[in-house]
Amino acid sequence: MSQTMPTDIAPAADGVAAPAPARCRVAVVVPSHRVRAHILKVLAGIPGFVERIYVVDDCCPEASGRFVEEECRDPRVAVVRNERNLGVGGAVMAGYARAVADGMDIVVKMDGDDQMDSGAMAQLIGPIVRGEADYTKGNRFYDLTQVGRMPPLRIFGNAVLSFMTKLSSGYWDIFDPTNGYTAIHAKVIARLPLRKISRRFFFETDMLFRLNTIRAVVIDVPMDARYGDETSNLRIASVVVDFLAKHVRNTGKRIFYNYFLRDLSLASVELALGLLFVSGGALLGLGFWFNSFRTGVMTGAGSVMLVALPIIIGIQLLLGFLAYDIASVPRRTVHPLLRDG
Repeated sequence: MSQTMPTDIAPAADGVAAPAPARCRVAVVVPSHRVRAHILKVLAGIPGFVERIYVVDDCCPEASGRFVEEECRDPRVAVVRNERNLGVGGAVMAGYARAVADGMDIVVKMDGDDQMDSGAMAQLIGPIVRGEADYTKGNRFYDLTQVGRMPPLRIFGNAVLSFMTKLSSGYWDIFDPTNGYTAIHAKVIARLPLRKISRRFFFETDMLFRLNTIRAVVIDVPMDARYGDETSNLRIASVVVDFLAKHVRNTGKRIFYNYFLRDLSLASVELALGLLFVSGGALLGLGFWFNSFRTGVMTGAGSVMLVALPIIIGIQLLLGFLAYDIASVPRRTVHPLLRDG
């Protein structure tokens, strides 16, 4: 099967993919937990330009790590074991750490359930190779014919999660946040607080929040939705409430870090005054309502205007802050500026 090569990776004389002079070393991390039925097929499909493949046995009850060691003959494959189950995030962090220690340049995260098209890997890493992005992720919602294949509840849930992710991460131009087909530059991994990143299903979303704190450039890469006989462990309806709480936490942290701790701008003033005016107007209105309820006397038009004016001004200030935040999505890649290690 022919494969499209990334920009800085060219075929060698014998037809085997080899790094071009720019020498971009690509690794793939495959979390492995209850995917024994698919793991060998996934490994067999990984392109030849990939130098190392790390299968992370996340304390798998199917002993997938030993199974790969016994059945897989690909010399690029190495098994990494977690002594206890850490979830998909913990498995990926273990693979990331190993890839960075081995001197890899770009690390792709690919699930072991055969839902991800290995043929799209060149397109996924392309923006990083060309210096256009620090982190890329798949987006299954570009092609409307592909979207039509998804269950309506999944589409709605993904839309809700995507909006919450935009707000909490600051990446307003991305979608499909639960898509786990991602690539990242190793220099960026070295700057992330790996031990603080969420270990379970919130992992991909929390990664985006952490990436924004270092102003990394994130790009969506269009790709087809792919379904087989695999069973997804993620049920969007069951995680929305938990995700909402974590999104609220990350939103507060991001705004504090970006607008009050690391920088202070006109947007910071708009946010502070906007919250002050809206909350002040709401409290004043609540006071007038309580007094009217207690006395039975209808609140006058002047009092109503006194409540409405600060709320209107506050909303305008908050909209100004939101416009500034949307326009502040990171555009300049950081990995060329970072030192190794």
